[in-house]
Amino acid sequence: MSNQVRVRLLPSSRCLFDEPVQVKVSGLRSRQVVTMRARSTDDRDLQFSSSATYRADADGEIDLSRDPSLSGSYVGVEPMGLLWSMRADTKHKRFQKISSLSPHVVNFSVHEEDRILAEATNERFLIGDGVSRVPVKQGNIRGVLFTPPGGGPFPAVLDLYTFGGGLSEKRAALLASRGFLVLTVALYGHDDLPKNIQEIHLDYFEETIDFLKRQDKVGSKGVGVISRSKAADIALSLSVLVSGVEAVVWINGCSANVAFPLYHKKRQILPALMFDMNEVIPTESGAVISKYALHNHLKEENRASKIPIEKANSRFLFAASEDDLNWDSKAYMEEMVERLKHRGKQNFESVSYPGAGHCLEPPYGPYCPSSINSFISKMSLWGGEPQAHAAAEVHLWKKVQEFFRSSLSCDAAQTKSKV
Repeated sequence: MSNQVRVRLLPSSRCLFDEPVQVKVSGLRSRQVVTMRARSTDDRDLQFSSSATYRADADGEIDLSRDPSLSGSYVGVEPMGLLWSMRADTKHKRFQKISSLSPHVVNFSVHEEDRILAEATNERFLIGDGVSRVPVKQGNIRGVLFTPPGGGPFPAVLDLYTFGGGLSEKRAALLASRGFLVLTVALYGHDDLPKNIQEIHLDYFEETIDFLKRQDKVGSKGVGVISRSKAADIALSLSVLVSGVEAVVWINGCSANVAFPLYHKKRQILPALMFDMNEVIPTESGAVISKYALHNHLKEENRASKIPIEKANSRFLFAASEDDLNWDSKAYMEEMVERLKHRGKQNFESVSYPGAGHCLEPPYGPYCPSSINSFISKMSLWGGEPQAHAAAEVHLWKKVQEFFRSSLSCDAAQTKSKV
């Protein structure tokens, strides 16, 4: 390894997962061509990597915020390209950072042919300084509560990160690091919860909302709910049927109740909109496209599954990816917007992202082109072009925080009344 070449990560080699870093290389020869690489391991010990070719300037320096990649995992000026372009060494695998307790560790290195010239390590933390993390096992609730440092009051958010089995803390921990009191919960497959379900009961989520509202440092009158995919239609149903939901972020979901009948107070509220497996499209990659497999909820025989969001008093942020291959998120969003407008409602914002795919996450994680789809039990293509998808994640993450801050009224008097 050369003693002259140096990789610097600015402003620090330690940062939050959703923060950019400036990657700089110095000590190279004038106009030297080198390969920059990034390597990482997720919580399942899967290896992820990326690479890009750069040419140093006349002073022997490379600055990823200024200089274009000439070839590799991406081309052009992409300051965080080495992060979002990382792919698993195994096909159809998704990056999973489930626990907030350990950082996402990325090794950056500079190579000339087979020789490593310099290296640096970036520790990307999911949980900020002073944020408390408390596992919750109370009543039926199984989850984790994240509270920002200080006395508050804080706006409260329920994170329905994953509908599938298990629990993910990433988005909740990052939101708490940005000043929100966040509870993330599992629906099944975690701890002593059932491994499989046949129906969904909103009573479970109603219990989580009541729990959140009782927290001493909560200052918002109601709670926000952030959701994606199947969890997004659960969030819509909560806004209609459960009191205390003040704001909903809906990301790449459906406007109808999908896959499982929905119950509340031991009564079925909505039937399930189902998939037609004959409409799943196979591809040469071994993954399928399921975009056209969901039944049309606008047909007479399926209309009972449509969620009547026009009855909700919540504020909505709808976000849809235009290249979502899981289902037609943009069409569902447009249908909801038109329905609300027709009723004279103005309680919503909407944004769509050309070139983005289904799996919109907090920014700077590896882009996921395909992985297992638990609903159809097949490997699925999620859609999206990596650069456009990465840009959408940066924009949406900022938008989500702005939406919750403006929509969740926060009053110190609310906090004092609970003490």
